[in-house]
Amino acid sequence: MSGFFRRLGAIPWRSIAGEAFSRSFLVAQAFCAVHVVDHHLCSLAIVRGPSMLPAMNLAGDVVAVDRVSVRLGRVGPGDVVLMISPEDPRKAVAKRVVGMGGDSVTYLVDPGNSDAAKTVVVPQGHVWVQGDNIYASRDSRQFGAVPYGLITGKIFCRVWPLEGFGSIDSNQSQ
Repeated sequence: MSGFFRRLGAIPWRSIAGEAFSRSFLVAQAFCAVHVVDHHLCSLAIVRGPSMLPAMNLAGDVVAVDRVSVRLGRVGPGDVVLMISPEDPRKAVAKRVVGMGGDSVTYLVDPGNSDAAKTVVVPQGHVWVQGDNIYASRDSRQFGAVPYGLITGKIFCRVWPLEGFGSIDSNQSQ
């Protein structure tokens, strides 16, 4: 039994522990870097649903999301944004910005059944968002202007599939 302990004592435990700690620290740094890039610079997201047809596919698209533009206030009418759903904060949805704070927006109240239109002025610090497919989208026409703070990113390109411009649970047409 004493031979076993001698061999056990001959193993360079300090260098093994040092190497393990060094590699664990490197992995932790990599995870931190990925988190910072994903949440604060840019990320990828999957968008699916009928709300943004024809700009995005019904079955789903992988899109690149710019997280910096939102913080710098560089979101404007025409931009497609990723935002926290005002109806279900556990969901992220994609919508097109139609109006910013102070803008006057005219929209069809019930596009499937009538031509009745309504005009609203978007409050300061809010945005008016709508899906491109007005017949199958839950958007500002139902829940009103959305606080700018709910916008998490601006979609700037489709990654997959590669043709055209892509689809984030743009749905919300329950």
